[in-house]
Amino acid sequence: MAEKSKKTSPAEFIRQVQTETSKVVWPTRQETITTAIFVGIMMVILSLFFLGIDTVFGSIVSWLLTLA
Repeated sequence: MAEKSKKTSPAEFIRQVQTETSKVVWPTRQETITTAIFVGIMMVILSLFFLGIDTVFGSIVSWLLTLA
């Protein structure tokens, strides 16, 4: 049977959260802007890719339906 762990008090929990938060390395403004631009470009590329795939498969299905 698993051992029950000791419950953490709310004050101890807050201290632990503050300790862990201080370890976070926050990105610089330039890193945030660069990442946002990269995400935007990838979103456009993937949107166009899936639009193309959807159009191709839609055309194939329409063509197959005309054969029936």
